[in-house]
This record gives sequence, C-alpha cells and structure tokens, in this order.
Amino acid sequence: MTASRPRVCIVTAGHMSTCPRMLKAADALHGAGYDVRVVSASHTGWAVSADQELRATRSWRWTIVDYNRTTARFVQIKTGARMRIAHMLTRGLGAALVPRTFYVHAYSRAHDELVGAVTAEPADFVYGGTTGALAAVAEAAGRLRVPYAVDLEDFHTGERSAMVGDLNVVAERVERLVMPGAAFLTTSSPMIADAYEEKYGLRPRTIHNTFSLDLSEPPQAAEPRPWRFYWFSQTLGAGRGLEDFIPAAGRAGISGELHLRARVREPYLADLLRFARDTAPSLDVKVHEPAGPDAMVPLAHGYDLGLSGEEPTVINRRMCLGNKIFTYLAAGVPVLLSATPAQSQLGRELGDAAMVYEPGDVAGLAEQLSRFTADPQMRRRSQCAARDAARQRWHWEHPEDRGALLDAFGQVVPLPRR
Repeated sequence: MTASRPRVCIVTAGHMSTCPRMLKAADALHGAGYDVRVVSASHTGWAVSADQELRATRSWRWTIVDYNRTTARFVQIKTGARMRIAHMLTRGLGAALVPRTFYVHAYSRAHDELVGAVTAEPADFVYGGTTGALAAVAEAAGRLRVPYAVDLEDFHTGERSAMVGDLNVVAERVERLVMPGAAFLTTSSPMIADAYEEKYGLRPRTIHNTFSLDLSEPPQAAEPRPWRFYWFSQTLGAGRGLEDFIPAAGRAGISGELHLRARVREPYLADLLRFARDTAPSLDVKVHEPAGPDAMVPLAHGYDLGLSGEEPTVINRRMCLGNKIFTYLAAGVPVLLSATPAQSQLGRELGDAAMVYEPGDVAGLAEQLSRFTADPQMRRRSQCAARDAARQRWHWEHPEDRGALLDAFGQVVPLPRR
C-alpha cells in the first residue's frame, strides 16, 4: 500500500450518472482524502450527456469503458456477440455446471473491458456495484493483489419473477464467487441484508439510498395551483404503481397533474396516456426527460406527493427501498408508498410523512387520496413531517449512511494520520 493517500478504484458496469450509489461513494471518499479513480461504462445516448455534466463538476479521475453504438461500434458488436455466445453456452451446458468464464460473461457484457480498465493503473482497494461489475471487481482486485468490496444494492437472485436462460442460477454463482473474498459487503436495505445473510451466511452493511438535503422552500404560487404528483425512474414501464394511482386519482375526483420523468418506451406511454384519459380525465399527465443525478433532488421540489409504487410480485421489490423515496424526502416531499414489506416498515417509521396503500387496492388508495386533498392541515402536517424526517435521519450525510461507508473503508484502507 502506498505511504500517501490510499488509491481507491470505484467500479460500475453502468453509466456513472445512472448509478447514484457509486457516485456518492466516489464523492464521499474523495472528500475524505482518498485518491479516487472511477471506472464506468458508456452505452446509452441520454446518459452520455449526463456523464459529461458530471465530469465537469468532479475532480476525481475517471476511466470510461465505451461500447456505445455511435462512438464505439466495434466494441459494441464484440461485447454483444461475446455475451450472446456465453448465454448460448450457459443454456446448453446448464447454468449450474457451465465453467466460470461462460457464466461470468453471460452475466456481464463488458466484464473483460472493465477488468482491463481497473487494472490499467495501480490501486490499493477496489469497490464496485451493479450486476455487471461484481465479478469484474473481484477479478481485477485479484490481478492487482489488493482487497476489494462489493455493493449488493439489490437481491440479485430475486430481481425477476422469471429469468430467461436460468440467469437466476448464474446470479447465484456470481454472488458465491465474489462474496466470500470481499473485505466487506454493502447493500441498500435491512431486508436485503437479511436475505443475503440467510442465503449465504454473510451480512452486508446497510447503506441506504439517501441523498443530500435540499429543503429550500419552492416559490409560492400567487393563486391556488392544481395538485401536483411526481414519479421518476430511468425507464417508464409497467409494474411501478402508476396503474393503481391513476384510476385512484380519478375515483377521488382529483384535478391535478401527474409528472413523470423517465426514458419513454412505446407503446407503453401511449397506452398509459389513453388509460389516464379514460380513468382520470381531470389528471393531466406530463412527461419529462431524464435528468442527471445532481438535479434530481431540486427537480422534486414543489410536489404534493412523491410516488413509489413497487409491486410485490418480484422478490427484490418486496425488500428494496429505492432512490425515489429518499429523493422525495430530501426535497421535503411526503411519499406515497405501496405496502411492500420494506416500504410498509419504512412508512411506519415516517409517520405523517408517508401514506401507505395495498397494491391493487384502487378503492382504498382513492379513499386516502380523497382525505389528503380535502384536508389542508393533513397536507401541511405531511410536508412538515417529511422535512423533519429528512433532517433527522434520511439524508446522505447521516452517520449510518455516508458515515457507515467511510467507517467500512477506514477499517480496511485507513487514511494516513495527519
């Protein structure tokens, strides 16, 4: 290890702008005094621009593995062909029996390129997250002969209700490959930590998907404005509670706006707009382009409720506490949560800052929305409770989130004493 600042390489198989956990880790470690280099991928048009905005505002070093169709066509073809062959061999030989090189490449399109980028420079520690980076982190650290840690944001063997090509078994093999050798493990919710401990006997440290506070009061409208509700994700698609919220708003007779921020997939958007016109004619659905990570909390200002309608049909969705919830709270916006086990538990902790409904119970949700919109005092209480919850616990700078991450690093790669 170097006698000066420890060199940490942060790795994600996605765009840095779409991986807030690794972005926050890089920022926190750099701010604490570590020598940070980031390795991330580039493959999606809109996120390339968001990455460029990040690059202009960060001073840690950054290596990009580019397999974008426009800027790295050969790499895109090569990695795509390699992954298809790996899938074919994994299915043919059996996911439980296929050699390591095949299941690793079936799980990660850019595995070799990520490993090459990490090992291109010396490091004292490697830390990474997202599915496609897990095996790359372990392999690269092994080549560099340094310790590593992995972030298991989701319960990867439970991310889909039906996984084509037995990828569920592949996910388990990757986890069994990387977890035992890690200096530490992190995850995003207590229930996901419980699931990993039960499955593998190893408990990740929970570091929530919290964000830095931005509780500045939005400008007050001169006249009464319509109700404003907000939902965002990387991609607009089914299974995120919109099919419950829209008809519930219609039943409640709400005149207002539903703002959606995501990359649009057709024909889903056209179908959703048609559904909204039929079931909630007084609800104006407005669609916005995705935005970079630094803008997400400010963009949540001024809404009456933030929506997090996870559906419990997928195991991971029952246990996760996603970015949406803590983005809304960091902006002082109360949350509407579907009653998955994890969100129900959080809803009880949040009190007046949260409304919780059973997925599929449109009538019950409509009743709650009716009470909320008919009672100005309830609205004010929920706003105050959201701001209080964010200040007291649900912000990134809290000792149990950023502090926990820095503590984990300090135990393995401590900073030199000043």
